Amino acid sequence: MDLRKLKTLIDLVSESNVSELEITEAEGKVRIVKGMPSQAQAVVYGPAPVQAPEAVPTSAAPAAAPLKEAEASSDAPEAGFVVKSPMVGTFYRSASPGAKPFVEVGSQVKEGDTVCIVEAMKILNEIEADKSGTIKKILGENGQAVEYGQPLFVIE
Repeated sequence: MDLRKLKTLIDLVSESNVSELEITEAEGKVRIVKGMPSQAQAVVYGPAPVQAPEAVPTSAAPAAAPLKEAEASSDAPEAGFVVKSPMVGTFYRSASPGAKPFVEVGSQVKEGDTVCIVEAMKILNEIEADKSGTIKKILGENGQAVEYGQPLFVIE
């Protein structure tokens, strides 16, 4: 693989939310994995709001506050199985903007049923229920950015 191409791939991974990239070509296989310090920053929620007003434009600061409030309000009443985001991306409740949501509060789901989509790097990933039951609570907002491990649904 060309050294310039490899450097470009490394730069893309370091500047994005992607933690791992693997490419196979005729010349061989390349795997790029981000180091732990950058992953720790992406996962830790505590320091981000304190640093966000200094490092991020003020237009992004109000968006961070409702997300934190939603997480705080969703932590207390969660009784049941929690479906969590398996990746960082954008949460969508339906397959297309005008379509009916996959599930609503009160919907019956079976293990393996699609409950939402998380878009990551222009790829739409269907998220399936890990357990059968009734959707008790929807914790994500349509079009909202989600983090790895963030609760999306509560199934009872």
